[in-house]
Amino acid sequence: MLPMKRLLTLLCSAGLLTAATPGHAAPAGAADLNRIQHIVVIMLENHSFDSLYGRFPGAEGSADADPEVSMQSDLDGRLYETLPPVMRADKDGKAVADSRFPPNLPNDPFDIAAYVPADQKMSDLPHRFFLHQQQIDGGRMDHFVALSGVGALPMGYYDAGKLPLGRYAARYTLADHFFQAAFGGSFLNHQWLICGCTPKFSDAPKDMVTELDRDGKITVERAVTPDGYAVNTVQPYAPPYDPKAGDAKKRLPAQLQSTIGDRLSEKNVRWAWYSGGWNNAVAGHADATFQYHHQPFAYYHNYGPGSKGRAEHLKDATELLRDIDQGKLPAVAFYKPIGALNEHPGYADVLSGEQHVADLVAKIEQSPLWKDSVIIVTYDEYGGFWDHVPPPRVDDFGPGTRVPTLVISPFAKRGFVDHTVYDTTSILKLIELRHGLKPLGARDEAADGMLNAFEFNP
Repeated sequence: MLPMKRLLTLLCSAGLLTAATPGHAAPAGAADLNRIQHIVVIMLENHSFDSLYGRFPGAEGSADADPEVSMQSDLDGRLYETLPPVMRADKDGKAVADSRFPPNLPNDPFDIAAYVPADQKMSDLPHRFFLHQQQIDGGRMDHFVALSGVGALPMGYYDAGKLPLGRYAARYTLADHFFQAAFGGSFLNHQWLICGCTPKFSDAPKDMVTELDRDGKITVERAVTPDGYAVNTVQPYAPPYDPKAGDAKKRLPAQLQSTIGDRLSEKNVRWAWYSGGWNNAVAGHADATFQYHHQPFAYYHNYGPGSKGRAEHLKDATELLRDIDQGKLPAVAFYKPIGALNEHPGYADVLSGEQHVADLVAKIEQSPLWKDSVIIVTYDEYGGFWDHVPPPRVDDFGPGTRVPTLVISPFAKRGFVDHTVYDTTSILKLIELRHGLKPLGARDEAADGMLNAFEFNP
């Protein structure tokens, strides 16, 4: 028989049960949301729930994992006796063992901080659309190491309880069943944050299209699916885009789908996407860690160079700080930190990003804006890190792995772990509920709007 906590988790993941920590009021009604004047969405990078909050009190973390999903196996189904050595790239790009880690870690989650403190960088991990599904392995969650190319690292974690944002999670609401909207990486999950959709690239060059064998199995994974969807990183057609993008035919054509920005503008609701390093990138001298594919609105015709949409809504992080100081924060604000501060393995460390966002949250807390604001801190995707909870299957694109999500607000339940099943489109649903917007698609229409995270006192 399954342990009770594991049984509850499976029921939640299947949408058959909504769990909540005892001692809190029922979820807020949609009418209460009118008290919210500012929704601020901060998106960090590339960490599964277990890789940061697996030891968080009251959350379903890696300590609750059954051995069959915490122990990793090779592609033939054999359990590793010890995990393969953690790998890194040397100065020539060759994979070598990372000497900071012991070579024979047990086949179990391990604390990265014992070897690499949170203020130091570690290797990036692969995190592609089809690869991700292979790592999930039908819900067995046992092929994260075998398919990582970096050895044991997917089983590593930092204890968020010892980090700045973990302290906010302890004070406010932490969602422990919040899944990234789509399988794979940053490009696609940023798209799902703003449109609840996957971009089409029907005329992509052949060398960008994933190849299948006669049985329909992936032989070579590339940016575009065989049926013409862009699922792995592609650059936008119009600038700013990575100078290495080269051939215009390999850049994603301007997208015409409706976004949450379009929906808000139709209702004359003020909104902005703030991004670290945006002004410099537009001027043609981007910071070395600026990530072009983290700017989802730049892929859309309505926000192309010279457009009214870009001028009014796509802004630099310096303008976010100014708008907070002047009390002019729009009703909906998205914030994407520059690469060095977004926690992405490889080019950023965890602590710098944590402290940066904690400082920004504190700035809002100490401002007049705080009294009617909701801050959602989330992560775009798993970044190749293991998580023990199988994602629910909704459609061909996801959801994918659990990611940490915090709700910080005077309206948020205090010291609360919310076990409700959400995904990235739940953020869209919350915005839609607050402002009376039409859904963008089937996923956000059906999503839970995160109302269980709130408690509106008289």
